[in-house]
Amino acid sequence: MASGIFAILDDIAALMDDVAVTAKVATTKTAGILGDDLAVNAEKATGFLSSRELPVLWSITKGSLVNKIIIVPIALLLNAFFPIAIKFVLILGGFYLAFEGVEKIVEYLFHRQKTGKEVVEEKEEDGADAEKTKVKSAITTDFILSVEIVIIALGTVLDKSLTIQILTVSIVALLATIGVYGIVALIVRMDDAGYKLIKSTNDKGFFAKLGHLLVKSLPLIIRFLSVVGTFALILVSGGIFVHNIDYLHHLFPQITPIIKEAAFGLVAGLIVVAIVTLVKKIIALFKK
Repeated sequence: MASGIFAILDDIAALMDDVAVTAKVATTKTAGILGDDLAVNAEKATGFLSSRELPVLWSITKGSLVNKIIIVPIALLLNAFFPIAIKFVLILGGFYLAFEGVEKIVEYLFHRQKTGKEVVEEKEEDGADAEKTKVKSAITTDFILSVEIVIIALGTVLDKSLTIQILTVSIVALLATIGVYGIVALIVRMDDAGYKLIKSTNDKGFFAKLGHLLVKSLPLIIRFLSVVGTFALILVSGGIFVHNIDYLHHLFPQITPIIKEAAFGLVAGLIVVAIVTLVKKIIALFKK
């Protein structure tokens, strides 16, 4: 009996060793998309009142965990029984990401900037609704990015047993959520940490200067993440098209991949924005 228990423990230890190795490889492979995921979600988790930042971030994190719970088993089932469907899901997701990225650019370039008074009035009237909308948008975007993370992780263990596939993909999915949103939480609370350092040192010495640096850096970081997050949406979408559509993959081989991916993402986003705008106008005409 004792020898049987030790044999089981030995098998479990060997399995966990294999999972640790495959999870490390899968995490390395997904590092690029995780970086983009961080930039996109950091931008989406900012812009709220200080008292609402962590509750909003927690709502997005819970949504992200639900996304992973849905995506992981579906991805494993599709890979086993209908692998071609994964490619179509990714491409559709790519169009959504491209639309989000290009819509932000169009909004910035062509829409009139609201005055401070208008922004305050809008926040007072629609604060709760705006928050729910932004959280929903963040969770939807997270879903698309999570699909790609899971698919990339799954692609690294296709030659392994089903048990190793399940454990590896689940670990990478969990690490993605904890890692990304943990870092985002640190970013959005930088100013609070800075204020506490300033207060605890009576605004004197090295730590007080560090506190001022944290407070002053946050708006710059948020602005930077807004730009990087928008670019990441377009770049990730273009990467999905290039890696999943053979024609695009072999088109313009002389162009640097990052430029080609950005260009395809931008074109796809412009097409979807144009279609959505046209549909909205048609609906508005019928309502009159």
